[in-house]
Amino acid sequence: MKKQAFHNFVVDHMTFLVEPELYKTTYALLRIVFGVSREDLIYEKRSNWAGQPPRSMTFASRLGVHGGAGAPAQTIVAVVQPTEPDDKPSHVRQMLKNRGGGCHWQHIALRTPDLLGFHAFCLERGVNFITPVLKDDEEDLIQVFSGEWMVPGGRPTATFFEFVQRDPSPELLEELKSASNREAWFRDKTFLGLYGEKEAEYARGAATPFIDDALAERIARRIGRREVWEVDDALLGEVEADMLAYAAERLRAGAKSR
Repeated sequence: MKKQAFHNFVVDHMTFLVEPELYKTTYALLRIVFGVSREDLIYEKRSNWAGQPPRSMTFASRLGVHGGAGAPAQTIVAVVQPTEPDDKPSHVRQMLKNRGGGCHWQHIALRTPDLLGFHAFCLERGVNFITPVLKDDEEDLIQVFSGEWMVPGGRPTATFFEFVQRDPSPELLEELKSASNREAWFRDKTFLGLYGEKEAEYARGAATPFIDDALAERIARRIGRREVWEVDDALLGEVEADMLAYAAERLRAGAKSR
């Protein structure tokens, strides 16, 4: 299969969910073992529930050192704990419960040199996103969040992707302005915006999948009983054709329903 320029991904940042009893320990270990200084801390956001003292709900830190000019070379890790009272819903608590073990990596952010091109490529192949492409003025960043990686009919996995592009050109920013896209999240706003999206999904009991169940089943039927070493480029071409056809069918159905 052809590799496009926008497939030149590098890891930008990751989100790590932990149980409350691990949260402060995680902070200490990042500071001591991973060499995170106070200057490396990007943000720390606190909860403010009525009748409860403030608690730290998330912090983010850089790992490593920026290697030079251009996009940052270091990785960022955001750590999150559930801080909602026991009688309140919490998608973070539910995600941890679904996975078990006290912690898990929730999402990984992959940086691409062409986010809009990659986003369009994904939409043409039936990939689901829970946000539009979003722009942040402070960080000179654009970003989009995918649905969760799930088996058809399965429960939410709490694992999804973020795709980002840093230092977008003035021309690209103008294109975004003309695309009916006026939102901007990042730092605490990004966190709270994504937090709200996931809370709403888990409250509905229906997380958006990375691809629809019907498409996942179509791909599985196409591959059949073949093992991965038997999946050649010709078969992948058939799978991609299925994806393109499914997305086109869905787009036509959506147009008819409006």
